[in-house]
Amino acid sequence: MTISTLPLNDGNQVPWIAFGTGTALFRKDAEDAIRLALDNGFTHLDGAQVYGNENTLGNGIVASGKSRSELFITTKLGQLQPGATPKSALQESLRQLKVDYVDLYLVHQANNHVGKLKEVWKGMEEAQKAGLTKSIGVSNFTADHLKTILEIATIPPAVNQVEAHPYVWQALQPNLAIHDQYKIVTSSYGGLSPLFRGKGGPLDPVIEQIRTRLEKTRGAPVSDGQVLNKWLQQKGVLVVTTSSKAERIREYLDTQNVPELTAEEIALIDTTGGKLHKRYFPGNWPSE
Repeated sequence: MTISTLPLNDGNQVPWIAFGTGTALFRKDAEDAIRLALDNGFTHLDGAQVYGNENTLGNGIVASGKSRSELFITTKLGQLQPGATPKSALQESLRQLKVDYVDLYLVHQANNHVGKLKEVWKGMEEAQKAGLTKSIGVSNFTADHLKTILEIATIPPAVNQVEAHPYVWQALQPNLAIHDQYKIVTSSYGGLSPLFRGKGGPLDPVIEQIRTRLEKTRGAPVSDGQVLNKWLQQKGVLVVTTSSKAERIREYLDTQNVPELTAEEIALIDTTGGKLHKRYFPGNWPSE
């Protein structure tokens, strides 16, 4: 199955769904998980220096036998060591990953670089100009963080990866306005949190109602997770997800074959999500 892509503001394309190696795989051996993801159809792998598993992510890529050109690899800049730059930190990541370049390199947390965001962004541009990464972007950046780097950026971020689901969509509006203005792709982690971490919320009956309708239209099973991932996909969001189960991995990738939500269904998820403000990763965002 060919995975559909999203256009980036630098002319590159990104697969709309990625397999993440944070949370469940944090500081763990990721090789088997990567093999499972690649064997079941994922092409976009989302890693980070702080996850402490770039080496085994690289091992999984090698063991899969996939050619580099078939894959889209993302990693993220962690806290800079004394004397290090975004470019030198990426060179170390490439050694761990056992590749010559990544497709996307993100600044993981603005609060790792207080007072130095502009300098760090210039360093990200250097890494891209050196051919170590095809695209550059950010993660967990608020509208204010984005404004700070856009004052000096010669290359705007291609992506901003944030916690994104219906319970924070309203709060993300200042971000989304800037994303629209600069054609920055919104990437989501924790997109299925309302289902897995927030059961009993106002969305539950709405998701079930839409799931039933989609299943009827499709004439084949549709899961709650596919409803939410479809909502994200139709918003133009790059989804980062993960699972240790082959059938769940295939289900996530199958989302693009699920019939589209109607404009009314999307609006219903938006308004229902707006009734509850809930972050499941509050440490990644300033207090509101």
